[in-house]
Amino acid sequence: MKLENSLNEQIKSVANRFLENSKGKEIYVISHFDTDGITSATIIIQTLKKLDKRFAVKIVKNLDEKFVKKLPKDKIILFLDLASGSLNYLSEFSPKNIFIIDHHEIAQEIPEGINIINSELHEKQKISASSLTYLFCKHLTPKNKRLAKLAILGMTGDLLEKEIDKLNNNILEDGEIQRKRGLLIYPSTRPLNRTLEYCSSPFIPGVTGNIKGVLELLREAGLNPENGKYKSLIELNSEEMEKLTTSIMLRNPKAKSKKIIGDIFLIKMFNKLEDARELSAIVNACSRLGHSEVAIQFCMESEKAKKSAETIHVRYKQHLISGLKYISELEKIQGRDFVIINAENKIKDTMIGTITTILQHSALYEDGTILVSLAYYDDRIKISARVIGDNGRNAREILSKVIEKIGGEVGGHSVAAGANIHRNKEQEFIKNLRKELEIEVIKI
Repeated sequence: MKLENSLNEQIKSVANRFLENSKGKEIYVISHFDTDGITSATIIIQTLKKLDKRFAVKIVKNLDEKFVKKLPKDKIILFLDLASGSLNYLSEFSPKNIFIIDHHEIAQEIPEGINIINSELHEKQKISASSLTYLFCKHLTPKNKRLAKLAILGMTGDLLEKEIDKLNNNILEDGEIQRKRGLLIYPSTRPLNRTLEYCSSPFIPGVTGNIKGVLELLREAGLNPENGKYKSLIELNSEEMEKLTTSIMLRNPKAKSKKIIGDIFLIKMFNKLEDARELSAIVNACSRLGHSEVAIQFCMESEKAKKSAETIHVRYKQHLISGLKYISELEKIQGRDFVIINAENKIKDTMIGTITTILQHSALYEDGTILVSLAYYDDRIKISARVIGDNGRNAREILSKVIEKIGGEVGGHSVAAGANIHRNKEQEFIKNLRKELEIEVIKI
């Protein structure tokens, strides 16, 4: 299919076709259920309302053939933050009715005439689906700057905040985002004792989930409560920040300072400056515990949704801590540079990816290790793969080679990929995965 030379040209071209092709038609929006997908959906919802378009929204965990085959053929279908791994399912649809805004790797032939915006097709630029959606919507209705902060929220949710400066499209300026340098522990706006207790990125051995360990670390760093309350991270002076960093590094000697110190992005929501990572975690928690409607309303700054979302987030953090504890005690399948974690039905399928990402950034494993986690749901298995460091291994390609042999769906990126298989394929998957990972090590 013909693609415009630059990503911006492609966005403009697809936006124009969307306005033309959607005249008089209802739009069916299908978006992924993580923070990037939820923020993408919220940006589109607000924009379509402004354009007075008829639309419906569906938030999904993944796309499978059965779901795609049931989609209406007479509506405009707009996929957000997914569908790049499901292109072979779309051949029965009129291509002018299909629109895709995504940033995941494409492994299939793009059907002729389908309208697609994907940064992978343009020098593999690192940009979230929410940022692409925001730029798309700017072409639909130029007065959309208040939605820019949701694009940054989506970037943060997909751990792409280090790529923000490379976007060169004024999203930070549009969203009036504030940036500060500091420890990459969130939320940076809450008292340190609470922040450290639930800190999972980075995971701090003996501190995360352990209030006694938290208080001991703070005492060692010379950080004492004032009037019964600890300072927040962004309230620390440079000397206090240095002492806290040293105490954390002593407990996690494999951690590298360049990975735990960086830019903190502060977003104004509910008339208050908040840490983008905390907001992203709240949105993610709502969706992963089955409350995507609360997540969208939270992004729209509904006060009622805010209270519900914060309650859900507390419950989610408790699930995360217990999940990490379970995995720390679980017997794993390990080989040279790989670890397979089969959580079976002990961890929710909607949380296994987040937990694997936490382990990816925990400094518990050496660079070059690939982590693959499994969790049951219904009669299927959710698989999450993460690569530690940057040594050229491609998690999505490895999963694809195994799934080709046994059947299932694959998607994602080179360092963070996912798959779904039938539960009766569990042992076959593990056997083939081990074989593939051992071959990969020999190649490297």
